[in-house]
Amino acid sequence: MDNLSLFVGVVGNFISVLVFLSPIDTFYRIVRNRSTEEFESLPYICTLLNALLWTYYGVTKPGAYLVATVNGFGVVVETIYIILFLTYASRRVKCKTAQLVVGLDIIVFAAAVLITHFALDGDVRINAIGFLGAGLNIVMYGSPLAAMRTVVTTKSVEYMPFLLSFFLFLNGGVWCFYAILVKDPFLGVPNGIGFFLGIVQLALYARYRNSTKSSSSIEPLLISPPLPATF
Repeated sequence: MDNLSLFVGVVGNFISVLVFLSPIDTFYRIVRNRSTEEFESLPYICTLLNALLWTYYGVTKPGAYLVATVNGFGVVVETIYIILFLTYASRRVKCKTAQLVVGLDIIVFAAAVLITHFALDGDVRINAIGFLGAGLNIVMYGSPLAAMRTVVTTKSVEYMPFLLSFFLFLNGGVWCFYAILVKDPFLGVPNGIGFFLGIVQLALYARYRNSTKSSSSIEPLLISPPLPATF
């Protein structure tokens, strides 16, 4: 069982890395055009907070090194995304993004670390961090709902990339299975939800992928990679 959970965890880490890297095309477009256009920074800011919390969880919980390593990678990648966003955003968007980074990724994360580290001990501390991470994961796995609604109303999958939906589906499924093996509900619940939403997204893609209705008038929706809820 230990060997199986290790294997599943390694596979989950690989898929999670692909999820973290999935927005590369978006940022290539931003750098090429030297503009963030209509894209939003909030999904990446929240993903960074998510990665920070799960890295802290992985470091705090004994034997959770797989969770810590992949989320540590996520911290690095999301930081690069945010730096690029700040570089090419307009002054107004840059100020808004900087405020969100300070508020969420610095103040909120620092408060979570300080409170759990100095006020809680042992399993209580681990459970508190797990609750925070799982709650944020559930919210983030719901982030594609706006894109799904747009797919239904426009009958176009232009702004719901297939590969991202597919990787989120795989990510949720693999990490949910891993959570069952290691009996970790903090990983299991959000990833189970992510797995279900991934199925829904793939079903919508299959339904509308051949649609000819134009959605050129619709603003691009930036689908954030919900932190591999296994992080």
